[in-house]
Amino acid sequence: MNRGAARNGRCDDREREGRENRFVRGVAQVKRDVRLAKFLLLAVIVSVSAATGWQLYASRDQTLAAADTNNLNLANALNIYAEGVFTQSDMLLQGVAETLKGEGDEPERLQRVQSLVERQKRLLDQLDGLAVLDAQGNWLMYSKGRIPPGTNSANRAYFIHHRETRSNDVLISPPIRNPFTGEWGITVSRRLDDAEGRFAGVVVIGLGLQNFLRAFGTIALPGTGTIGLTTNHGQMLVLYPYSEKAIGLDFSGSANFQRHFGGTSGTASFRSSIDGMKRLYAFRKSDRYPVLTTVALGRDEALKAWRHQALLTIGVVGALLAIVAAVGWRLIVNIQRRISAEASLLAAREDLLRANRRLEVLATQDQLTGLANRRSFDEVLAHECRRAAREGTALSLLLLDLDYFKRFNDAYGHVAGDQCLKAVATALRRSARRPGDLVARYGGEELAVVLPRTDLPGARKVAEQILAQVLALDIPHSASQHGQVTVSIGVAALEARHSDEPEQLLVEAADRALYKAKESGRNRAVSEEEFADA
Repeated sequence: MNRGAARNGRCDDREREGRENRFVRGVAQVKRDVRLAKFLLLAVIVSVSAATGWQLYASRDQTLAAADTNNLNLANALNIYAEGVFTQSDMLLQGVAETLKGEGDEPERLQRVQSLVERQKRLLDQLDGLAVLDAQGNWLMYSKGRIPPGTNSANRAYFIHHRETRSNDVLISPPIRNPFTGEWGITVSRRLDDAEGRFAGVVVIGLGLQNFLRAFGTIALPGTGTIGLTTNHGQMLVLYPYSEKAIGLDFSGSANFQRHFGGTSGTASFRSSIDGMKRLYAFRKSDRYPVLTTVALGRDEALKAWRHQALLTIGVVGALLAIVAAVGWRLIVNIQRRISAEASLLAAREDLLRANRRLEVLATQDQLTGLANRRSFDEVLAHECRRAAREGTALSLLLLDLDYFKRFNDAYGHVAGDQCLKAVATALRRSARRPGDLVARYGGEELAVVLPRTDLPGARKVAEQILAQVLALDIPHSASQHGQVTVSIGVAALEARHSDEPEQLLVEAADRALYKAKESGRNRAVSEEEFADA
């Protein structure tokens, strides 16, 4: 009967063990299914999100490319307009020069020039006025009225250029104010020579900025869009919308101008040095005159329509993904509910294991300093002594005692004493950094450091480092002769020799050395010479 009962018990145990194994395998299988479902759901969401992001990024690039193309086409058209204005001005200057060379006295020739200007004015709306200057810079004629006596422009840059340059090429100068109206205008000038080819003066046309910008104003630009006309060297001639502070700005030293506007035409994107706005730029240099036309569009404005469409796309795709995620997650939750009880059991088991591990840590750790406690110290020291004997390696021990620690507690209180112990413990951990080293609280204010594979000289070096680290803490101690918290250290080393109680010998040697350190004035490390086993 007893044998049958035993046999039945063993059968029950095997059956129970089988059920537990099947239960564990079933839980593991369901967990794998749940992980697979989560992975598939995540893969769908990530894939759709990535595809949508890529499509939006490609659409953004296409939008910027289209904006660059439109800007470049507009720059080409405006360049043709500017070339037309300067060509008409050049033709008028040539006509004036030929008229001045014709027969007749000076008043008669100037009258013919005035008539020529009146006829051409209908073709050149931008014309603000035409002036003829003699070789000394005195004004001989002004198409818009009487010249005040003594009017002279010999100090103007365009006059100096023509006087010192033997060339009949037209010169386009940066904007200057009209001396009579005070309005800003661009000067287009030409050198006049006498019959012997000597400098005879200058004929100059003023193109009013406001009239020049009238054509630009017919172009619909977004709020921060700009149109500019500059010289090839980077001096601003015209800027639309009109800004008086931008007149005559010199960009020749600008890194952006040098880097992006070197070719005949092109596009670029950078932050404006005038207002700090990031824009898309397109430029076209004139083939006939030393000027270039730029069209700039605010980057944010260029992307405004794309941004609206992108937000709409993100909203629709996001809503669809949210529905997919909700349905998928509902399925996963339903699967998880089937094993909630089993998961609870496993979780309880894990909690118990974690609690046991925490208890193990608490059993080996000093709660105040976070160092190993006395029990852990005894176990590690015994283990290291056995290994040192087995492997034939050295083993060292440091015993430390905080000097006058009772006086410190009496003077500053036990809370300060606890903080002091923590600080010293941290200093010890910084000095004993090898994986095998152990720093422990030996008892009260006594601390210990186990140094495997370390001989006596090496242990002395570690002790000196600890002394320096503690002094560096600079914790005041008015009841100490040193004026701050210090430690005394006893150093002992056990060479690879046999003994019945090597750990006891090592502790006693370190304790004697610690006693000598205290007798000899504290705040120092003292070591006994290496000793042999009995």
